[in-house]
Amino acid sequence: MLHQLSWKVGGQQGEGIESTGEIFSMAMNRLGYHLYGYRHFSSRIKGGHTNNKITVRPTEVRSIADDLDILVAFDQETIEVNYKELTEKSIILADAKFNPTKPEDSKAPLFIVPFTEIATELGTSLMKNMVAIGATSALLNLNKEVFQSVVDEIFGRKGEEVVKKNMEAIQKGYDVMTELLGDRVGEWELAPADGKRRMYMIGNDAVALGAIAAGARFMAAYPITPASEIMEYLIKKLPKLGGAVIQTEDEIAAATMAIGANYGGVRSFTASAGPGLSLMMESIGLSGMTEQPLVIVDTQRGGPSTGLPTKQEQSDLMAMFYGTHGEIPKVVIAPSTLEEAFFDTIQAFNIAEELQIPVIIMTDLQLSLGKQTTDPFDYSKIEIRRGKIVEDEIEANDNKDYFKRYENTEDGISPRVFPGTPNGIHHVTGVEHDETGKPNEAPGNRGTQMDKRFRKLEKLTFDTPVHVNAPHEEADVLLVGFNSTRGAIEEVQVRLAEEGVKVNHAHIRLLFPFPSKEMAPLVANAKKVIVVENNKTSQLANILKMNIGGHDKTYSITKYDGTPFLPRELENKVKELLD
Repeated sequence: MLHQLSWKVGGQQGEGIESTGEIFSMAMNRLGYHLYGYRHFSSRIKGGHTNNKITVRPTEVRSIADDLDILVAFDQETIEVNYKELTEKSIILADAKFNPTKPEDSKAPLFIVPFTEIATELGTSLMKNMVAIGATSALLNLNKEVFQSVVDEIFGRKGEEVVKKNMEAIQKGYDVMTELLGDRVGEWELAPADGKRRMYMIGNDAVALGAIAAGARFMAAYPITPASEIMEYLIKKLPKLGGAVIQTEDEIAAATMAIGANYGGVRSFTASAGPGLSLMMESIGLSGMTEQPLVIVDTQRGGPSTGLPTKQEQSDLMAMFYGTHGEIPKVVIAPSTLEEAFFDTIQAFNIAEELQIPVIIMTDLQLSLGKQTTDPFDYSKIEIRRGKIVEDEIEANDNKDYFKRYENTEDGISPRVFPGTPNGIHHVTGVEHDETGKPNEAPGNRGTQMDKRFRKLEKLTFDTPVHVNAPHEEADVLLVGFNSTRGAIEEVQVRLAEEGVKVNHAHIRLLFPFPSKEMAPLVANAKKVIVVENNKTSQLANILKMNIGGHDKTYSITKYDGTPFLPRELENKVKELLD
């Protein structure tokens, strides 16, 4: 009986690979299993190899499995591309339609199943994925009825006959696979789950839900991978809450519209990826200078330029830290789990309004599009803080002076009024200005306003700037990461601990301003510091050394081929640096 199952389905993009994975995942989730899914797909609408790898456990899982137990192949390319993940205990289920063969160096048995033929006999070849689901259920010794509620939900609106046919396809696949397996039935059976229902979503869904919970009611955005799902989710939800989503002509318009909506008093934001963030840089500066709240979600992907739009990378750090011309206070947050993505989004809106600054929520493709199970979020933890919004009546000034929107306060945070507030009139300009917003380039005023703006960061409050798992006062190694590398690092920490290595782990959640106070003792108390990141130039490692030091004991493990870290791969690289 398996404690962990790794299942992958592959074929050509556009032939139902994603839906096959979705149906399998939904059923396993409803049985109470924990899941982590990652899709490999091409940057085109149809055609090109795609696959969906799903790790299933009775216990929590946050990373892609090293190996593959079951490979469901709808074409020969799927076998050629993925067979090296298989072991001698694995199995290949391949559609008889393409006369499948396996490479000579593959030890995994190949079972040829007539997916397409069975589906065609039932009425349409499109149901071949349901036949494959039935074959999978036989391998896992699952009661095929577990798929009934999933099929009802997905196909129920098409009528009882369609539901019946799809369940029949599952039954046929189950029967054929049972006959082929013989006495090997149940060999891939999973240990039972707890039966608890959990949410199953991608990181983009968690961010979008967090925006709703934070009170955001306007989003302006331009579609871009891997951020588009945030907009698509909110297009369905915000109108029901009195909100709206606008698809803009470009990312420049998206950012400035979000700034304008925030100026009008509506919590607003935008979401994009690296290329879009490049276009937003001037707007980020405008937000900082005019002290208008702005929340931006950056879903990192492979760059530069169009780069690898559907592949994993974490190379936007330096751009988000230093991309704007001039100097402004801002905050960059990097969640690493679905729960963090939800609550950090809420924190981002609170910080943006409290400090009247731009806040960037930085995710990456693996977190944005990877689908995971998570326990329901605790909504009682949600807190909405809007900062120094002037709600009381403003007394008229005898001199008819404008409202001091940019007043030089002790904490640097000035009172904020919405348009139309009586006696709240003031200038808003991207030019350096005085307390009322009137342009003023005098050296003294410039120094006063710059100092005022940066004083705001002293009032920054953020829940858990660094996720720390540090069981050792003196560690052999401190592993450091951000965003989606957390799962692989956690796996490696456990494996090395079993071998007697003292490993601490710090996952940075507040990237900017850098959490030096939290990181300094962890770095000081480690013999070696290894920073794990998906980029070429060790951006996080360099930021760590800039803020903490420890140059002589800080090392980098980088990966920039578009694929996420696998635990065994990372484990081997860490061991090389420890030798």
